[in-house]
Amino acid sequence: MGAGLFFAPTLVKPRWPWPVTPFSARFLGGFYTAEMAVMAALLFWNRWSPGRLVLVMAFIFTVIVSAASFINLGYFNFERKAAWLWFLVYLASAAVSGLFLWRARARPSAKGVALTPAWRGYMSAETVILGLYGVGMLLFPRVVSSSWPWPVDPFHAQVYSAIFLAGAGGVYLLWKNAPREELLVLGLAQLLVGLLAILGLVITDAAVHRIDWTATKTLCWLALFGWIGLSGVFKFYAAFRYFSSQSAS
Repeated sequence: MGAGLFFAPTLVKPRWPWPVTPFSARFLGGFYTAEMAVMAALLFWNRWSPGRLVLVMAFIFTVIVSAASFINLGYFNFERKAAWLWFLVYLASAAVSGLFLWRARARPSAKGVALTPAWRGYMSAETVILGLYGVGMLLFPRVVSSSWPWPVDPFHAQVYSAIFLAGAGGVYLLWKNAPREELLVLGLAQLLVGLLAILGLVITDAAVHRIDWTATKTLCWLALFGWIGLSGVFKFYAAFRYFSSQSAS
């Protein structure tokens, strides 16, 4: 249903657990579409790598979103089934992913790419940027979200923080060790998050005409998500370069 917020928001919004604005609906829908693509990749490979990466990112995301939801219970109408299902799904997902990670804590990761010093430097900087931005959205939601192109309330800002913090966790994991499949999955996730966030903003504004496209905050937001998308492309490049070198040897 989450991906439906991007492709058919008018149908899904009435069924969502809390009220969402047109821009928030498409932004969330874009992320859930990226998440669906990542899960499809996991089903395709169906092994510890890239399962390790997916579980770590899923655990971070579900824990933060669950915490933000409990902090902002006033947004939920518990007379509707959707609100109860939201908490059930997220708490169960956090518990399951956490349990699998705990059981596999001693399991070694797959052999990874030998990252160059330049790549390691870039990925460490990427981890810091995404992590700090996510922490800012979580702890100071009004301040950080004021730089977004549309009005974002504290609850949505804290939910959005999970996207950045999950991304930071994934990049950090690959900074330490980068198997090819995990580079591909993280690259796919980042490419889709960046692309669909920008595309969703364009499509929504074409209908409601609320965005000032020349405003500094809009340009900075576009640069942020453009960079996230390009980072995904860079990881595709690294993965295929690794694959080519392995095949040649």
